Parts: sequence; C-alpha cells; structure tokens
Amino acid sequence: MMRGLVKGDNAFVPTAPLRVAVRNGVDVAVLLLAEGGRVRGDADIVFHGAPVHSSGAVRLSEGGDGDGTVWLETGLPAVEEDITRVLVVASTESGTLRDVEGLSVAVLGTDGTAVVGYEVTDAGGETAMVLAELYRRAGGWKFRAVGQGYLDGLTGLAVDHGVDVPEDHGTEVAPDHGVDVPEDHGTEVAPDHGVDVPEDHGTEVAPDHGVDVPEDHGTEVAVDHGADVTEEAPVENRAPETRAPEPRAPEPDLPPSPPQAVAKVVEPPARVPAAPAPAPFPEPVADWTFGAFFEPHTLSGPGNDVISVEGLPPGPVVVELALRTEGYTGVWTLTPDNREDDLLVNSTEENFRGRLLVVVPENGRLRLKLRADGPWQARVLPLAAARRLSEETMEGWGPDVLLHTGGTADAALHYRGSSNFIVDVFELAEHDDPTVLPDARPGYINEIGRRRETLELPEGPLLVHLARADGPWRARLKQPRAATAWLRRARR
Repeated sequence: MMRGLVKGDNAFVPTAPLRVAVRNGVDVAVLLLAEGGRVRGDADIVFHGAPVHSSGAVRLSEGGDGDGTVWLETGLPAVEEDITRVLVVASTESGTLRDVEGLSVAVLGTDGTAVVGYEVTDAGGETAMVLAELYRRAGGWKFRAVGQGYLDGLTGLAVDHGVDVPEDHGTEVAPDHGVDVPEDHGTEVAPDHGVDVPEDHGTEVAPDHGVDVPEDHGTEVAVDHGADVTEEAPVENRAPETRAPEPRAPEPDLPPSPPQAVAKVVEPPARVPAAPAPAPFPEPVADWTFGAFFEPHTLSGPGNDVISVEGLPPGPVVVELALRTEGYTGVWTLTPDNREDDLLVNSTEENFRGRLLVVVPENGRLRLKLRADGPWQARVLPLAAARRLSEETMEGWGPDVLLHTGGTADAALHYRGSSNFIVDVFELAEHDDPTVLPDARPGYINEIGRRRETLELPEGPLLVHLARADGPWRARLKQPRAATAWLRRARR
C-alpha cells in the first residue's frame, strides 16, 4: 500500500530504478542539484525540450493514456555522485496551481507498485512549485513532500536553485539607444571584404551624367573567401558637416610686385593603381541551389561611372563594391532606356563598401549607375558565393547578402551604425523561378541608429538582405540555452 505523505514529510525509497508520476496536466521539469542546492549548469535541467539527462539517470515522458500524467524515470543508482538532490517541479502556462485538480506526485517501483506519494491540497496563486525531491541520506535515498510554491513562477524557482536566468528570458536585447556595449571588450574593426581600395590622389573627377560605359582599366579585384579582413583602425561613423565659410579680412592695398618668372608645374595624371592579384574563386555553398553559378566579373574606375556587365545569367546576383571617398556614394539600377530605377545605395559614409543584391534582367545585361568622388572597385558574384549564417559570429560593414540553409532559427544582429538599418528576408524554399526574387517577408527590421535585434528566420533556403547598414555589424544564429527554452513558459 502506498504511504501518503503530507507537506514536509519524508520516507526512504529503494535505491533502484523508480517511476514517478506527476498529475494532473501540469508542465513538469526536473532539476539535478549539487552540494549547496544549485544546478551545475543548463545540462542539469530536464524538461520537455531536453527530456533526458546526459547521465541517463533521469528521463521525462508524457503519459500515453491522455490523462495528463507526466512520467519521470529515475535510475537512482546511475545518478552522478556529486548530485545530492533531484527536484520534481510543476508549472502552469495559464491560470494558477490552485486551478489544477488532483495535483499530486507518486513514486512507483518498476513492477508498478506504489511506494510513496504526496497530494497537494493547499496550492494558491502560485504558477510554479517544487512538488517533491529525492535526496541522499545515510547511504540511500529518501523522498520528501515539499510543496513550495513560487508566485513569481519559474523565474523565482530557477534563481533559487542556481539557474543562470537571462534578464530577457532569451529574447534579444532591446535597442541600446546609443549605449555601446562591446561584445568582446576589444576594438571592433570593420572588415573591408578583401578589396584593396587605393588612396585618392586629390584629382577631382567631374560628374558623369551620361551612360557611356568607361573602359575597365584592366583592374581585377581579389576574391573574398568569406573571411573578414579588417582594416588597421575602425572607421568612424559620422554624418557630413556643413559649415559656413569664415569671414576673411579685406586684403590691404599693396604696390604691384615686379614681374617674376613663373615656373609651370605639370602634375602627373591621376592613376588608379592595380588591385592585388585575385585569389582562387571560392567554391559555392554545397547545398545552395538557387541561382546560376558563374565566374566573377571584376571592374574598377576613378569616380562617377556606369558599371556594366554583359552575358550574366538572369536572376539575383551579389555586387561587391568598395571605394575610397569622403563624400556621397549613390548606386542606382538603370532601365533599358538608361533611366535611374531602384536606389541601392544612398550613403555619406567614408570609404564605402558593401555587397548589394541586384536582379539581372532577362537580357543578361547588368547596368548600375555609380556616383562616387573617388576610385572604386567592384565584383559581380553568384548568390552561392555569399557568406552563410551560422552560430559563429560573423562581422561585416555596410549592406550585405547572407544565406541561411537550415531550419527555423533566430538570428542575433548587432548594428553599430548611426543611420538606417533595414533588413529583408526572401524565402526560396517554394520559389521555383531562379530569375526573379519572391516578395520579401513582411515585418522585418527598419530602424535608425544602433540596434540589437533578433530576426526570426523560417526554414531555409533563404536570403537575409541587409539592404541599409552604413556601419559595422555582427550576426550569428542563436543556439537557445536549455534554461532559456524552459523559462519561456515563465510568468513575468
């Protein structure tokens, strides 16, 4: 016959595999506590998202009869030596524990014989409770009816038992409103995408408002393997300053100077130095199948220009652009009759660089109008050469195109620029036409200034397009912690 306990009572149980039944319709978790009554880490939390402890000594399973019973398999002989207590925890998603009828916990032997049990009769407004615990005593194990409730839910219960509780329960931090919190306590350096942009020699190039395609100068751009290449110092983000000219004192009347011979100085013509020799072209992402694969096309020029490439496969491509400038950078797509169409870049940042998402028309002719006050270098790449999001932190500067090929995930983005931060997502899983892009998913990021954001990604393949990002940023896929996933049910 089962021995029924009241709150605070305890009794010895066999040091053998046991089954613990928790009723009725509550969420169940188990915390394995070391000396001091604290978990050693997230691995000591067993719940619906991580139902088996790494030692194999604790396992959760739902009852198959649909009566709301959750079963806990406890192999007490297999519990690690530094684990002194095994807590059985119950919580609710809605209502309080006083609303749960027949809330109880019972210990059974492997043959189904009931050993000891505890029925909760005094639950109130709590949303989480330590129902019971198995703990070591005198070389064996005992069961205690605890019944300790928490009005602040799983959060308070977790904190009491050493769980590292994130302040936001796993959601990304809200906008930092200009407060810069470095992630690595070091200097954040903006990568330059592997493109070596020459210094401007001071020659001013008059704007070219026509559409004549300039010569390529024969300059090639080094291929980027996806590794971040940093500059020697971070680039500051600042808006251009407009100042009124300072008043000048009138010049005094002086007698004319005697004529002197004037030496005529002939300055050498401005020249765009050649870029480094190109590195081998990177292999495409193995499981990326959207869009054609082609060898890169490289171009360069001294200033305002039209970027024109013939013979490309129709569809979206990546245009990598870098230029040396202290002024304005603008990039537009051109229509067949040479009119400005989509504005791709509208930046006043120094030394602009970035990767642009551009759709090549059916005729295979890519034409972009570039407004720039300094030398530039560009490279046209297939989508498969873009960088892939992963759990490793990726650093970038400026607009970019990122690939995601996995399942549903959360992407953490940290933008440190001062202007617009616009991010779109294009789902390609059920999109069969590689010559056009589907409509972007609604509800993504469109903010101004420094941000920390979490982007909820559906299953890939998909494109994450940083359409506006005039500044340094970081991105990675978030691996949810066990504690985070468990506490998502917590009451605030």
